[in-house]
Amino acid sequence: MSDEATEKASIIVMSGDLDKVMGAFIIANGAAAFDMQVTMFFTFWGLKAIQKGNLTGKSLMGRMLGLMNRGGVEAIGPSRLNMGGMGRWMFKKMMKEKKVTPLSVLVRQAREQGVRLVACEMSCNVMEIRKEDFIDGVEMGGVATFIAEASESKFSLFI
Repeated sequence: MSDEATEKASIIVMSGDLDKVMGAFIIANGAAAFDMQVTMFFTFWGLKAIQKGNLTGKSLMGRMLGLMNRGGVEAIGPSRLNMGGMGRWMFKKMMKEKKVTPLSVLVRQAREQGVRLVACEMSCNVMEIRKEDFIDGVEMGGVATFIAEASESKFSLFI
């Protein structure tokens, strides 16, 4: 790394699928390990990855969505072969046997390395998710927040 300005990386996490969220956090941790400033912008289903896992929503439809789309890293299933939760159990078991770092640890490592976690305000408003529903350290921001970071980034990813 040169003595010039710190390099940045920006990642939009739109998916709430285990495999995609894990990929996003693996890349974020890798970039942070290379002394890059990393911003992860979570929107729509990607918000599941940074939620505590409590029920969300205030209106009837918001509560229904919160029940059907429960957040938290332990509730996230794979993009394929979820089979009513059986796939999630299978993948977690296989990853543990292969000594793959669990998603909860990847999230913790990202926070420890200073990865910036930003929840999309518009998505939160639509899905009735409050700031209190997120894990510690999550900021709220809009598209301008992401554009400002992405415009200065060495790379930007959409996952």
